[in-house]
Amino acid sequence: DCVKASDQCLKEQSCSTKFRTLRQCVAGKESNFSRATGLEAKDECKSAMEALKQKSLYNCRCKRGMKKEKNCLRIYWSMYQSLQGNDLLEDSPYEPVNSRLSDIFRLAPIVSEKQQSVLSKGNNCLDAAKACNLNDTCKRFRSAYITPCTSSTSNEICNKRKCHKALRLFFDKVPPKHSYGMLFCSCRDVACTERRRQTIVPVCSYEDREKPNCLNLQESCKKNYICRSRLADFFTNCQPESRSVSSCLKENYADCLLAYSGLIGTVMTPNYIDSNSLSVAPWCDCSNSGNDIDECLKFLNFFQDNTCL
Repeated sequence: DCVKASDQCLKEQSCSTKFRTLRQCVAGKESNFSRATGLEAKDECKSAMEALKQKSLYNCRCKRGMKKEKNCLRIYWSMYQSLQGNDLLEDSPYEPVNSRLSDIFRLAPIVSEKQQSVLSKGNNCLDAAKACNLNDTCKRFRSAYITPCTSSTSNEICNKRKCHKALRLFFDKVPPKHSYGMLFCSCRDVACTERRRQTIVPVCSYEDREKPNCLNLQESCKKNYICRSRLADFFTNCQPESRSVSSCLKENYADCLLAYSGLIGTVMTPNYIDSNSLSVAPWCDCSNSGNDIDECLKFLNFFQDNTCL
């Protein structure tokens, strides 16, 4: 991972010098300092990058929910930004998960098939919540996010930052069998779909007083290492492809669902838009987009109208 690769690099004189140069190049880029720096500095940045391509730092990745996740992502992006020279989120900083579809989707029968026919008129989302309460890990992490996401303070509905952090922990630590059971439960009536919509406590974690423009929301997401990385992971793993079997470019919708759940607990938290459809979106719209309306709609449709997802 990037933390280990960075530690290794810092022990080597030549590697650590080049890496430090590279970090200065990125810091300069972020403060719009690059225009002021001459060609000499640009060459120095380029040669530092070339030298680091030979090191393990060049191909490092991070694990979602790892202990030093933010630090790992910071190292990854300092390499990646110099490498790409742009802001496109076209590669995921997370190492691929060897999630066999069967493992993740074994969650389907929360009750046995015989009971299923009797209970098919029941509320699958309620069953999923009950199943979560019977699992110690799921119950513990669910209680841990319910508290900060619902307790109100005098001037605001809840502590959004604490709520988001606890939600991220829930989806990073609880086995998909239980977390997905609650997030993707199938429904036949409004009571069930409304429970599904409320799974992530939308009033605190999702909604705000005003809906921002989606491109502005994306910009604020990019300023946070975790949000930026989860969004890049989502774009990478949920690319739709109509000609493929799974409707996903990467032929793996399990990775797409994992990437989607990773966005929950960031400013880009998606949720079901209402109780009548399966349409999901972050809390934003495309009003006030001006000339960027097409770009904004393309972004929003990646959530609302994505066959892979």
